[in-house]
Amino acid sequence: MFGIAPDEMLLVVIVAIIVIGPKDLPLALRTAGRWIGKIRRVSGHFRAGIETMIREAEMEEMERKWKEQNAAIMAAHPTPDPAAGQTVEAATDQNDPPPLMTPLPAPIDPEVAAVAPTEPVGEMLPISQRPERARGPAEGAA
Repeated sequence: MFGIAPDEMLLVVIVAIIVIGPKDLPLALRTAGRWIGKIRRVSGHFRAGIETMIREAEMEEMERKWKEQNAAIMAAHPTPDPAAGQTVEAATDQNDPPPLMTPLPAPIDPEVAAVAPTEPVGEMLPISQRPERARGPAEGAA
């Protein structure tokens, strides 16, 4: 740990007990722990800031490359100008299926429409308005 051998660590602990004293040693260790925690937080914050700056620089570089590639592609494939009389032809791939065509609905036969019922068939009442029916033993008569 930190390049300190176990015998060197033992020597540091013995010197700390002698210099600080066993009574004040816990307070000194707490104070040292707080300072080490602060140093770790500051170094972590600093590291995160550096990593953010590196990421932003990489993103700027990538955006610059993308803009250059986009400009090269646009120069290689110019878009037609409708004002100059150029027309845009629809590019169709030979593997594309033809557009789907839906058949028109059949005209309504007046004779069938006259026979068709205009009111719903059967009981179409909400449950609260339906008449009570007799329940059998399987349905749990109340």
